[in-house]
Amino acid sequence: MLAITLHLLAAVIWVGGMFFAYMALRPAASFLEPSLRLPLWSQTFRRFFPWVWVSVITLLASGFWIIKQYGGMGEVGPHVHIMLLLGLIMMLMFMHVFFAPHKKLGRAVESQDWETGAKALNQIRLLISINLMLGLITTVVGSAGQYY
Repeated sequence: MLAITLHLLAAVIWVGGMFFAYMALRPAASFLEPSLRLPLWSQTFRRFFPWVWVSVITLLASGFWIIKQYGGMGEVGPHVHIMLLLGLIMMLMFMHVFFAPHKKLGRAVESQDWETGAKALNQIRLLISINLMLGLITTVVGSAGQYY
């Protein structure tokens, strides 16, 4: 029961954070000049991404713990295999965002290079939109997949 609870909370934090950022903060911040918008996003990611790292670690640990409780990968349904695959893709995409465009955004904001920062933010926006869609699909597969 603890593993499922941790798994659900980690997924809600990560996917919910992406949903908020993409559906609420992005449109609200679009009215700001780059000199205000880019530092806002940089600081938002600086506070959110540590939670994503905790979520990634928690999802992996709790997910494999749950699979072990069911007897291993050979004993779980196809929805678990799909959830794991999509989750791993999401984690790899997040790591790319974290180590490449997010770092570029931070450096651009520090040097007030708004053009480079805007390009980095646009790349992050695109990758987060893909990850959000994958996260919503993974949530449906993980929670209701056994009923399909």
